[in-house]
Amino acid sequence: MIQEEASAKRTPKTIESAADLVIVGGGLTGTCAAITAARAGLKVILVQDRPVLGGNCSSEVRLWILGATSHMGNNNRWAREGGVIDEIMLENIYRNPDGNPLIFDTVLLEKVVQEKNITLLLNTAVFDLDKKPNADEIDTVYAFCSQNSTKYVLSAPLFCDASGDGIVGFLAGAAFRMGAESMEEFGEKFAPDKAYGELLGHSMYFYSKDIGRPVKFIPPSYALQDITEIPRYKTFNPKDFGCRLWWLEFGGRLDTVHDTEQIKWELWRVVYGAWNYIKNSGEFPESENMTLEWVGTIPGKRESRRFEGDYLIKQQDIVKQTAFEDTAAFGGWSLDLHPADGVYSDQSGCNQWHSKGVYSIPYRCYYSKNISNLFIAGRIISATHVAFASTRVMATSAVGGQAVGIAAALAKKYNCTPREVGTQHLEEYQLELWRSGQYLPQTQITDPADLAQKATITASSSLHLTELSGSGHWLAIEHSVAQMLPVAGAVPAVTIQVEALENTVLEVELRKSSEVFNHTPDVTLETKSVQLTAGKHELTLEWLANMPESCYVFVCLMKNKSVKVQYSDERVTGLLTVFNATNPAVSNYGKQEPTEDLGVDTFEFWCPQRRPAGRNLAFRLSAPISLFEPKNLCNGLHRPISSPNAWVADFADKNPSVKIEWQEPVTISRIELVFDTDSDHPMENVIYVHPETVMPFCVCDLKIADENGQVIGKIEGNHQTKRTISLDTPVETKSLHLTILSKNEHVPAAIFEVRCY
Repeated sequence: MIQEEASAKRTPKTIESAADLVIVGGGLTGTCAAITAARAGLKVILVQDRPVLGGNCSSEVRLWILGATSHMGNNNRWAREGGVIDEIMLENIYRNPDGNPLIFDTVLLEKVVQEKNITLLLNTAVFDLDKKPNADEIDTVYAFCSQNSTKYVLSAPLFCDASGDGIVGFLAGAAFRMGAESMEEFGEKFAPDKAYGELLGHSMYFYSKDIGRPVKFIPPSYALQDITEIPRYKTFNPKDFGCRLWWLEFGGRLDTVHDTEQIKWELWRVVYGAWNYIKNSGEFPESENMTLEWVGTIPGKRESRRFEGDYLIKQQDIVKQTAFEDTAAFGGWSLDLHPADGVYSDQSGCNQWHSKGVYSIPYRCYYSKNISNLFIAGRIISATHVAFASTRVMATSAVGGQAVGIAAALAKKYNCTPREVGTQHLEEYQLELWRSGQYLPQTQITDPADLAQKATITASSSLHLTELSGSGHWLAIEHSVAQMLPVAGAVPAVTIQVEALENTVLEVELRKSSEVFNHTPDVTLETKSVQLTAGKHELTLEWLANMPESCYVFVCLMKNKSVKVQYSDERVTGLLTVFNATNPAVSNYGKQEPTEDLGVDTFEFWCPQRRPAGRNLAFRLSAPISLFEPKNLCNGLHRPISSPNAWVADFADKNPSVKIEWQEPVTISRIELVFDTDSDHPMENVIYVHPETVMPFCVCDLKIADENGQVIGKIEGNHQTKRTISLDTPVETKSLHLTILSKNEHVPAAIFEVRCY
């Protein structure tokens, strides 16, 4: 029995811990930062004030993870974020294709607890800190866990604030901004006025389900009584649930840090009032058997403080896709601004404006400009309010977390500050980011340690694309459809099969992007009008265009519901068919305002269909496309950009293999491979049901043998992009032979990269 004197002063149990890096905030950003830093050898303490990881994507909030790829529509092809967030999303889709948010919690928790270098503190909130005497440097943070009544004293040479509201930066005196900048300060034409509001609000979601029998609903007394207070109330649909109701938003006129509890209560009022309207208004008889299954207990926050680094990314950087010397991450979500009044606004729930492709985020946005050992990550990075409207989304924040994790490892290695990583060790920093799976747009990376760069690489075959064979799938051209083709030089003639349901004219265009690294078909090269009589036809479309450098062209069949076109079941790495099916809510050219006045161009969106419906057009080419050679395995690019950047085997190759040969023996201890896991697939973690748990392009089984035929490594049952084979005993050999042991019937084998160390 524990007994204490009644008069004794009682203090919480205190635990003091030291690490190389303390990360405050266990949302997706902090989680990816912690995993990255731990794998780089740092001792990490990850402090999360909630019972689970993930923040807005956890089961407590249930927001889908969005980033540069989007189910809502944009022209960012093959743009899914790489590295740790890619690993997490692939693991989730493998285990959890139905999008159960509880299962996603377990995926995140497992990824963290598997890292022996991470100490995880859940339900633990930072409330104070100490700085070093006479220095703008954090020494210690103080946190408290209400579940075990324990106070934690956490010290480290480096700290990362990924807390969303920036509690560490705020307590440390880091420079920050809150609210919108004026249009005049940075020349941002999207800068909102006072009527629109300066902050994005919070949202709260609910889930419903049909239980097969009538169920009544008696609203709580605090529920919104008059649903017409919400101008958009007529858009409610009993079948909508979770983050499809993202527009249930409130709080942009309040202090989104200190008024969060008030905002939460108002959102509860709205949610229960909305459900009362659905259940009891009589306008939704289909809701008779439906009940509320879940309502959020904490709101999903969008915006509060934004901290200042050595650079503030702004609207122009996103729209113009500024190339930075110190690129550390990338984004691709729209400039997504919301009216501050949220559900009580009579305006659209959002105004979304897209650039023509992904944009770079410089490393200078990821550390405080005046607190020397503080990294900043997540929605609080150094950005203007307008730029934040894009950088804030979770997948973009996650790659920012990875950028911080790698930077922290180098800061420890060289005993330097976060700023000095970018000024003194930039080349090494970007190389380590690239090795970790990070994509750095418009950035050339060379890896002098990669032995494959000095080898001769051959393959059992290479695809020389001449056709995708037709299947029984014929679809009317209800939306304009385009086949994307990688070309270098003359554009081959394309033969397709069509069926006219009546006499008609089919308009055809050949397009390309104004920048080879984009996939927005904004330049029309040639047009054709094809007269069709009723019946089936084989059309050969000949082109005069000649591309001086590798790029994608779009063979566009313009909208004509009287014409059907044949599709193929075959799919190839780096090949896509896209459709001009517009979502007006997120379309630049679906708006009435003149876009040139806002500093952005008007252009169309051409997006793939969601699988399993999505297929390539069936076609035949007059000359082969031969851009799938084994030399791509060491070109330093691990996704399609202006070219497929992959080795792809021939369809007929039943035993695809790659041989890597050196003139002299080399000693190899590690082999890294990058596979195609369809980086055009956004892989939303909730709401959507995914028909595939392993991407059809992905190599699942592979073996590697040395020059004597001795198998030195295997990969079995793979579903991940990046795999590493570490050899317990280094092997000296003059060659490696990679044999792919399994492949999809309709998809030729493909690999993006092989690196040897």
